[in-house]
Amino acid sequence: MAQKMTDTEWRAFVSEGTRTGKLCTVRADGSPHVAPIWFLLDGDELVFNTGKETVKGRNLTRDGRVALCVDDDRPPFDFVVLQGRARLSEDPGELRHWAARIGARYMGEERAEEFGARNGVPGELLVRVGIEKVLAQKAVAD
Repeated sequence: MAQKMTDTEWRAFVSEGTRTGKLCTVRADGSPHVAPIWFLLDGDELVFNTGKETVKGRNLTRDGRVALCVDDDRPPFDFVVLQGRARLSEDPGELRHWAARIGARYMGEERAEEFGARNGVPGELLVRVGIEKVLAQKAVAD
């Protein structure tokens, strides 16, 4: 039977290795849009970057509501869903810093600055989501 994760457990789960998140944003017509993202936790905020003119960038500019699902698709199956509201920044220093940190998580520390330079540029958004709701379950199939 599924068990609820503790705060410490879900934070460790979403931060483990190179797990990607599936981000859901709200389209202009109210329908959902889902896309995979690279992300980090920073305290009680989810941090990622995206292009300002991407579907998710446009959606976030118009409506900051988001949900992010991170899961382990191997038995006994675990998942975390985070919900909150996005704040956007185009500050070059912040954008480059976080793009490098995110790049380090997914591509390794030796490539962090490469990803910071690539993704910390005009036209990109730094997205910080204040986590308002957490649904975290482990051992769903047990």
